[in-house]
Amino acid sequence: MRFVPIKTIEQQGCLVLHRTRHLLIRQQTATINSIRAHLAEFGIVAPVGRRGVEHLLEVVADPNDTRVSEAARACVAILGLQLRQLKAQILDLDRRILAWHRSSEASRRLNHIPGVGPLLATALVASIAEPKVFRSGRDFSAWIGLVPKQNSSGGKEKLGNISKRGDRYLRGLFTAGALAVIRYAKIHGTKHRPWLVALLARRPTKVAAIALANKLARIAWALMTKGSRYRQPAALMV
Repeated sequence: MRFVPIKTIEQQGCLVLHRTRHLLIRQQTATINSIRAHLAEFGIVAPVGRRGVEHLLEVVADPNDTRVSEAARACVAILGLQLRQLKAQILDLDRRILAWHRSSEASRRLNHIPGVGPLLATALVASIAEPKVFRSGRDFSAWIGLVPKQNSSGGKEKLGNISKRGDRYLRGLFTAGALAVIRYAKIHGTKHRPWLVALLARRPTKVAAIALANKLARIAWALMTKGSRYRQPAALMV
């Protein structure tokens, strides 16, 4: 029987910060989609991105623009106010998470891993009460949901799609971090990362990102278990 270690009060508090921030981001996305959808009914469409939403709110704030009815204008103005409040609240939570990160020695060590920023580092430290309960980095990666399904039989090993079982929040953060590493490598060159170069040559970017996220998760587990710091591979030091 495998027992779950008890988290500290500080870890639980940090997880509340992350969960609240994640909820507010979903609410922010829903609010933006509502603003776009309501104004699209009046034939007012804006480009994708933050500037596009701001343009839509400027249209609503203009009383001389007769394309929108007064009832719709009042409702969208309420959504715009809610959107600004959500952005301010998310920014405040970001500051709190960053302060928690700076106060945690383990979180600062994890921050040196490529693709792992303060958000992922604090989420890992807060979520994993005792890293040694996992027998290996693969077990830790499987717990997050970053390993392929096993469909082996008769001595033949057959790997399927990524299981996606486990901690969805951590999996999303690892995937986003891996995509950031790949994007940076494509802009500044990948000659110092031969493993990533070979992977991108034979696999699509998103598939390579999952493989890289798996690798990053194993590195993070090793650092948390041993209490060591991340060291750049020899290829990156050239």
